Amino acid sequence: MADIFVSYSRADKARVAPLVAAFEAQGWSVWWDPEITPGDEFDKLIGAELEAARAVVVVWTRASVDSRWVKGEARDAADREILVPVRFENARLPIDVRSIHTTEMDGWGGSRDSAPFQALCGALESKLRRSEPKVATAPKDERTAVSICVLPFSNMSGDPEQEYFSDGITEDIITDLGKVSALSVVSRNTAFSFKGSSSDMSRIARQTKASYILFGSVRKAGARVRITAQLVATANDAQIWGERYDRDLNDIFALQDEISKAIVAALRLTLLPEEKKALEQRSTSSSEAYKLYLMARQFWLMDNERNNEIVVRICRRVVEIDPKYAQAWATLALAQWNMFWLSDSGDDGESAAQTALKLDPRLADAHAAMAAALRAKGLYEKGIEACREALRLEPGSYVANRIAGLNYMGLRRYQEAVKHFEVAAAAMESDFTAFSFVSQCYRALGDPARQQAAARSTLDRIEKLVATDPGHSRAIGIGACMLSDLNEGERAKEWVIRARLVDPENINLHYNLACAMAALKEVDMALDTLAEIADNLSPGMVSWLESDNDFDLIREEPRFISIVTQVKARLAKGRRPS
Repeated sequence: MADIFVSYSRADKARVAPLVAAFEAQGWSVWWDPEITPGDEFDKLIGAELEAARAVVVVWTRASVDSRWVKGEARDAADREILVPVRFENARLPIDVRSIHTTEMDGWGGSRDSAPFQALCGALESKLRRSEPKVATAPKDERTAVSICVLPFSNMSGDPEQEYFSDGITEDIITDLGKVSALSVVSRNTAFSFKGSSSDMSRIARQTKASYILFGSVRKAGARVRITAQLVATANDAQIWGERYDRDLNDIFALQDEISKAIVAALRLTLLPEEKKALEQRSTSSSEAYKLYLMARQFWLMDNERNNEIVVRICRRVVEIDPKYAQAWATLALAQWNMFWLSDSGDDGESAAQTALKLDPRLADAHAAMAAALRAKGLYEKGIEACREALRLEPGSYVANRIAGLNYMGLRRYQEAVKHFEVAAAAMESDFTAFSFVSQCYRALGDPARQQAAARSTLDRIEKLVATDPGHSRAIGIGACMLSDLNEGERAKEWVIRARLVDPENINLHYNLACAMAALKEVDMALDTLAEIADNLSPGMVSWLESDNDFDLIREEPRFISIVTQVKARLAKGRRPS
């Protein structure tokens, strides 16, 4: 049976033939009976083909509008909601189908690229997708990966600040389903790029190639939470499963287990024993600790130095509530590493990372946090070893890939570094830090085309961010570097001035500004900026300064050598940053 049944008047055979050929060139099968002799067998064949067709194209012309056969076939197709009419000669349509959108084809010259034909194809694709047999079950599990995309659950709490909670629920479901070997789960970054677009299922299906899409909403009010979820087959928009849950917030973990297992059951998959056990494992049994952790993680992912202290404060409260919450210890370690790097704290996060590893040796973020602490000491080789373990456990980890790239960069192993930075940039749509290092690595590798492309992509992300958060000092500082890479010197200088006013005490920001000035060959400005922060540079930053290729153009300058020498002498005497 064919995909498309073409209904037309025999007097229009010459007009219809090019249309059929164009459909077939699109890859669709077409039935249009040009050679069959009318009779009883002909009527039976038409009836069978019409009933089996997934879409019916009725070609309205002055001849066909008078054909009782064409009008009958059109009514049948309209009743089944698979009618796609086209019109030539401005023919007057039968009254009972005038309300159905009809594609005007007068002037069509047979081109598949023409606007009328493309519009017709769009209408056909919609009918063909929706007219597949609706199924209530998915194929049986044969250990072949079934692809699924989990869209960000909508925050229905009426409070935009609760977005972190609905996003956290989504991410946990993605993580849970990723533990099922028979499922291929679309990455978090790709899924979140469709945030707010759940109505455009066809586009999401095309871009992700997912067989199924899960979407829903979260409403948190006080101690209660309501979660709705729907699982849809992308081939035909059929709902495979759907449910609404009204629970106490204390039941959030059991609820997540229930949702994940319901999806697995709806897809007729079989959980292996170790997968069932993995789905039931949670980092904490405290809903209060979990809620606070999601908030801390949201602050950390904003990648603004100003948030480090907030993350540390929240995570300390989380581990007070549940001292065995390994993920919270790992995030605490990462925030402490950031503060140590900025000379805002004497704690490089190693102790918290060790606690996380002791609690959960299989937690990728715990190994990544240890790698960050090692990087802060300039111990890049050991940092790489820790990252290898993190990436063995979670190859696509944003955190582990970002920190692996930093450790490789510290050793000037740019080819290896750029691979990890590219994975990190792809894993987190809001990332701009890892992406900026992609540009820097390609500059070191002597690839200006890729350097410029990465710089432009990074700047695009930064401009979107600072449009909503004008005081994001880290983004502004790195934005100045990207403008330098793009040879937009005057604009880069404007961003430097802006950055100094926004966050004058931020050591890392001023470091990045020095990088931008060095790239613009503004040697004196770069050296002046470094001199201003020299007394506040941490050991890790000094180690980075010695290997950072951003400063290769001024590395032999006497003032640069003097700054590095003086800082190392200070650190050798055991004097911490002032």
